[in-house]
Amino acid sequence: ILYVIVKKPSNRPHRELNISLWTSASVSVVLNGIVTWFYLRGSKGLDQVGFRAGALSPWLASITGIISGIIIGWFAEYYTSDNYKPTIKLSESSKSGTALVITNGLSLGMKSVLFPSITLLLAIMVADRIAGLYGVAMASIGMLSFVAATVSVDTYGPIADNAGGISEMCKLDPEVRAITDRLDMVGNTTAAIGKGFAIGSAALAALSLFASYMYSHINPGEGGSISLSQLLQLNMLNSSTLAGAVLGAALPYYFSGILINAVAKAAMRMVDEVRRQFRVIPGLIEGTAKPDYRTCVEISASGALKEMKLPAFISVATPIVTGFLFGPKFVGGLLIGTTLSGIMLALFTANAGGAWDNGKKHIEQGKIPGLGKGTDAHKAAVVGDTVGDPLKDTVGPSLDILIKIMAVVSLIMVSIFKTVHLF
Repeated sequence: ILYVIVKKPSNRPHRELNISLWTSASVSVVLNGIVTWFYLRGSKGLDQVGFRAGALSPWLASITGIISGIIIGWFAEYYTSDNYKPTIKLSESSKSGTALVITNGLSLGMKSVLFPSITLLLAIMVADRIAGLYGVAMASIGMLSFVAATVSVDTYGPIADNAGGISEMCKLDPEVRAITDRLDMVGNTTAAIGKGFAIGSAALAALSLFASYMYSHINPGEGGSISLSQLLQLNMLNSSTLAGAVLGAALPYYFSGILINAVAKAAMRMVDEVRRQFRVIPGLIEGTAKPDYRTCVEISASGALKEMKLPAFISVATPIVTGFLFGPKFVGGLLIGTTLSGIMLALFTANAGGAWDNGKKHIEQGKIPGLGKGTDAHKAAVVGDTVGDPLKDTVGPSLDILIKIMAVVSLIMVSIFKTVHLF
């Protein structure tokens, strides 16, 4: 953040934001090393608790999380930035109509899941090898150690987007809109990077919470030391565990469906209100009268708050109800299914939505010869962008919250599930 503040003006905003992110990560590496040395210097017997690299183990595990977060962010940039082939090809497909824009966007989002997932599994395995379950938790902390920078670049996106909307509504010079469009494209990519960090940290944190859940379920006794391979021996062939995993895998999709439906309902109400104002307010179409902004804002705000009741209830109630009905093994499977399914769906929605948005901006900036605003290709890209908005702005950010809430609620309730369950 300090780098961006003191940096001179630049015509390469994406590069500057990336440098600020890398600088923050480097500072985190140094500070994490100092703190680790301060607390663990001279400690003995660390190898007995799984610290294979001695006092450096937590620091190395945190570096694993930092590196994996940066790699996940790079993959998000690759699949959503118009500087790379996936988004360029997506924008070019708009020449063939809306159907191909949607189809290619779905394909891009699905393919974007593989390599971040491989990065996550390698981070988990390396961190566990270095310091066991504690190492996995430290990898999550490492990924979050420069959260101020990741949240800043993520927040930059909607700010730039709103600035562009204001400049268009105020009918400012085309040069102004061109600048805001460029900033908005960078914002879409940085938002995908920020979501990648959030999803990755949620996965590592969920694994740590799940390990705590299983530890409480097994209860090895006071002073018991247990590794990831020993602890996570949840028998997936057990019918209760397998049934829980199936339900958990389906839950993020139902949860996301509710959220997308909520966006659609609020949008329909907004469209009806705008049409009503055009009918009843004289001179609104001609631009000589002011619209009723307050009602439109109230529709959006009230819709957002009211429609969150059911998703919030599902995320809290599902582990509690299933735990009392089927016991801790079922909830263990539920957490596995929700975590795995939620991570993949979150990556897919964040990257597909970002690519659709930047594909539209790519056309608007005239980077494809013969295409621009108002053309049939642009109209097809606008439809893709409209489809992608609830995916990247609603579904993607909410799934990591779902994963964490379910894991925390399950951990709190596991001691009760062990003794009180119906089946």
